[in-house]
Amino acid sequence: MNTLKSYTPIGREPNADNLRQQFAAANGWENQYRLIIQLGKLLPALPTEWQQEEFRLKGCESQAWLKAEKSEDGCWHFACDSDARIVRGLIVIVLAALNHHSAETIQTFDMEAYFTELGLEKHLSPSRGNGLRAIVLAIRAQASA
Repeated sequence: MNTLKSYTPIGREPNADNLRQQFAAANGWENQYRLIIQLGKLLPALPTEWQQEEFRLKGCESQAWLKAEKSEDGCWHFACDSDARIVRGLIVIVLAALNHHSAETIQTFDMEAYFTELGLEKHLSPSRGNGLRAIVLAIRAQASA
C-alpha cells in the first residue's frame, strides 16, 4: 500500500512564491496557459488504489481525486490528480500553496489573492473556477478534520 510519506507529488515541488515569479515572467494569458499545462505534466498519476470513489473530489466537472495525510509534525501532505490536463496544472498551483503546511497555514492562506496575482480569476471559465475552489475547499476540509 502506498503512503503519502513515500509519494512525492511533483519531485522538487514549486512553491507559491516560485509560481508567482513564473506567472509574472509568462507574458500574456497564452503563455500562462502553456505554463499551466507544463505544470500539469509535473504531476504524476496517482496510484490506482487512490483513484477510488472515496477520494474523488466533488464539484469538479472532470474526474479528480485527493488523498490527504497528516504527519507527526502536524503538517498536511496531499496527493491529487485529474483526468484533465488543465486541471492537473491547476492542482499543481494549489498544492504549491497548501501542501506540506500546518492546518492553520492551510486555512489562512489567501487563495483568492493568490489566484488573482497569477491572473487565473479573469481567464478561467466559471466551471473551471468552481472546480479550482472545490479542490481548495476539499484540502481545507481535510486539514480541519
